[in-house]
Formats: sequence, C-alpha cells, structure tokens
Amino acid sequence: PGLVRSLTFHHTTLQDEGGRTILHLLARDGELLKLLLANGSIRPDPKDNCGRTPLSYAAEGYEVAVKLLLDRQDVEADSKDNLAGAGHGAVVRLLLDRQDVEADSKDNLGRTPLLYAAWRGHEAVVRLLLDRQDVEADSKANWGQTPLSFAAGGGHEAVVRLLLGRPDVEADSRDNLGRTPLLYAAWRGHEAVVRLLLDQQDVKVDSKANWGRTPLSCATEGGHEAVVRLLLGRQDGQTDTKDNC
Repeated sequence: PGLVRSLTFHHTTLQDEGGRTILHLLARDGELLKLLLANGSIRPDPKDNCGRTPLSYAAEGYEVAVKLLLDRQDVEADSKDNLAGAGHGAVVRLLLDRQDVEADSKDNLGRTPLLYAAWRGHEAVVRLLLDRQDVEADSKANWGQTPLSFAAGGGHEAVVRLLLGRPDVEADSRDNLGRTPLLYAAWRGHEAVVRLLLDQQDVKVDSKANWGRTPLSCATEGGHEAVVRLLLGRQDGQTDTKDNC
C-alpha cells in the first residue's frame, strides 16, 4: 500500500508490452485499486492493446473492484467487453443496473453479451439477460450464429435448455454456412444437447450445410458413436447422404 501511494502520474501511465497499465494489473484487487484511484492524476479508464479497460478485467468476477470503478463518473460503464467478459451474476447485475449500459450491445463481430454467456456456458448470466425485455434471445452474429448455436457447439446443456424454452428462439436456425445448432452439437459429440434438439419438432435431423454435410456425417467423421446412434434412430434421417467434397 505504501508503494502504491508513492506512485506518480508517470508511473501510472507506464504500459507493458500488452498496453496494460498498473491499473489494469491491479484491477482485480479492491484494496490496492482503491488506493490507486485516490491518486487524483490517474486515468481510470485506459485501454490496452486489445481495447480492454480496467473495468473489463474487474468484471471477470471482482465485485468490489467493479463497484469502485463504477462509482467514478470518468469510467465508461458500457465499454463493449465489460458485460461480454463477465460470467459472474453479481457483476452482471451491477452492470445491468446502470442506465448507461446497453444489455444487448454488439461487438465488431456482431456478438452480444448473451451470445458470449451462452458460448461459455454461464447459465446464471444467461438467465439474467433473458429476463430483460431489451435483450434479443435469438440475435445473430455477423456469420449468422445465434446464442443457441454457440451453446450447442459448446455442449452447455443447461443453457441450451433455457434457450429452447423461449418461443422467440429458432431451434433449427442456420448460420451463413448453413450450419444448424444440431450440426454443431453432433459435430462435437455433445450427446445430451443432441437429445434436447432432437426432441424439438421443428428440428430437421438431416439438414445440410452449404457444402452438403449433415449432423450424421459430422458425428460419423468425429467418431461420436452415441450421437450417431441417436441420429440413426430418427426415421427422417438418411444414412447415405453425400457431401460436396
């Protein structure tokens, strides 16, 4: 603490090879962060080479640090990566309580906080976001992937179940390459997710991606025997489909 108090403006603006200042590096430590922020000359919202602010580092689950930063008027609460990187319900609640935070903001690739949470399997955060009227449950990223397709590809059964329970989520949506959530799940061998998707009446078991691949051909190539059995058990599946390769 004594060393932190003695830091000058020059020290606080020094950057490492990643563009991180001491504020980035101490953003997860509430006590030291408080001392740093007491330095009137410090910039509390610098960005590193990846565009991340100290708040985005604190949002990884360090609630005390998040509160300290949000209490300042010179910190941008809606920096695009804050909600996206947070997998912790308490931190997400703090951010969502702010009127200047857009709950459904998109990054440069069209990915929303909900998509990130679904991708990483953060069930509690997905619930928080789905409870909001300003969050689109089935929004598409630039390549057409939805939160459901990312959750299915990651094998996050609980998140997939949540999304499938929404009437505004298309269970058989296709991305720009024609890949469905079922294809993503089958490709990676996620048996439980495949079961959930096959229980949906609007999911076509034999849908083809743009290059002709089906969920069955992807599961077969990956050696996912349990998934292959599930798919073969569906009467509408074809066992001799050919792709375009």
